[in-house]
Amino acid sequence: MAENGELRLYSPDPRGIFPLGGFRIPHGTTKALRDPVWEIRLDSAFPEVMLACAGREETWIDETIFHSYCALHREGNAHSVEVWRGGELVGGLYGVRLGAAFFGESMFHRATGASKVALCCLVAILRQGGFQLLDTQWVTPHLAQFGAVNVPRPVYQRMLASAVINEAKWPDAPPTLAEVQAKASARAIS
Repeated sequence: MAENGELRLYSPDPRGIFPLGGFRIPHGTTKALRDPVWEIRLDSAFPEVMLACAGREETWIDETIFHSYCALHREGNAHSVEVWRGGELVGGLYGVRLGAAFFGESMFHRATGASKVALCCLVAILRQGGFQLLDTQWVTPHLAQFGAVNVPRPVYQRMLASAVINEAKWPDAPPTLAEVQAKASARAIS
């Protein structure tokens, strides 16, 4: 995070993560995933997603963070999942990929359900690509409804150490909404 123009490392204990095998899609989000108005894109508007995430009363995304993450994106290490409707960016999220770990940084919505659709899409992508860890830093009530949990620092450090030495694939094209429903839900895991 940035504080007074300086980058600072925060390592919460416990740490929020999504166990990829335990991700749940709440009923209302299942309905949103069936809505054909959404178009999913990847990495087509990364700076715009960051600016939308920063567009709130309190934000940790300052100019230093913005330029740093845009540089990571140009290098292929930061990604955005974008939700579009009628040619307009209405929701999305961004994060950083390191090995088989993805660090979700922030999300936003301008249309009801759009950020939830982006999150479900991200989980489908991570499962398909062989990712091991989805780090959320903190667990909020919003994330908890999808299955986010807190883990103690020693457990997190073991998970992180394993994930960063492995490789995972970020896709060239987004999954369809039907694929998202099938791949993101824990109920789809046998």
